[in-house]
Amino acid sequence: MPAPDLTRRHSLHALAALAWPAGVARAQAAGGITIRLSHVVARQTPKGLALERFAQLVHTRSAGRIRVEVYPNSALYGDADEMQALQLGAVDMLAPSLSKFSRIGFPEFELFDLPFLFADQEQVRRVQSGTLGQQLLAALSRQRLVGLGYLDNGFKHMSANRPLRVPAEFRGQRMRVQASRVIAQQMRALGAQPVVLDFGETRRALATGVVDGTENPVSNFWTQGMHEVQTHLTLTHHAYLGYAVVAQERFWAQLGVAERQLLVQALHQSLVWGNAIARQENAQALAALREVGGTQVHDLAPAQRQQLQAATAPVYQALGQRIGPHWLAQVQAAVQG
Repeated sequence: MPAPDLTRRHSLHALAALAWPAGVARAQAAGGITIRLSHVVARQTPKGLALERFAQLVHTRSAGRIRVEVYPNSALYGDADEMQALQLGAVDMLAPSLSKFSRIGFPEFELFDLPFLFADQEQVRRVQSGTLGQQLLAALSRQRLVGLGYLDNGFKHMSANRPLRVPAEFRGQRMRVQASRVIAQQMRALGAQPVVLDFGETRRALATGVVDGTENPVSNFWTQGMHEVQTHLTLTHHAYLGYAVVAQERFWAQLGVAERQLLVQALHQSLVWGNAIARQENAQALAALREVGGTQVHDLAPAQRQQLQAATAPVYQALGQRIGPHWLAQVQAAVQG
């Protein structure tokens, strides 16, 4: 993969300069197509691996005519600017976390951030593959985006330099969160102070004491080296972290029907594969974390889980007031099947 032509951060003017003019195909000299796909996590994560597999399938099935350049680990864009980069055409595809769609006018996606909503991956899949999940993807067309599918990372856990098992242990902790009002309200409900930071800045912020802790699936915790700067990880399994793979509408419209079909089929197979390995990658990361030592891993007792769940219950009401109670009713019905 070629080195990115710009560093990780771009101003609005730089993004606009990188955007491809309308009607101009992303053609290589040999008549091929290059697709730029950016994301913020490491390659050796469920998302990173699935997107690399997507690039490989596209290359094979197009006999090299279509090339997907994957830029992981915020190499091109970070949390703060990747959505804007997509809308301006500076990249063609993204796989942002579901929380990020709220900032561009889709607060309904924060349903997936609700604490203790999903008991397991099967319930998540039921929502995403059902009417509600597909409606959310289709609605992205309002912002000239094409929603192509969902991708798992897994369930999040709490880390800090102390155990985080009951609300009292959260008090006074500055917790890094992504830009989601639901996640911020969750932290406040637990007694912590939410601090919004780009994912790529999190490890440094933990190391320097800018924040005290954060929440992540174990695969992110491990691959970002957070275990080197956090002494405790509590397996709270409190909320889901997933992504939606999206394309810029103008770029997508410029492709031929056969090209779109090839990309959709390759992506679907890659997402199925990626979702299947997400649990395995998190389990392997947890095993590696235990083997290395240094970070104490804590399990929650049932009574502790109940305390956390009770403390965060008001988050549901707050989201319902923002997006309408019918959304909450729909997602809770879908979870139960």
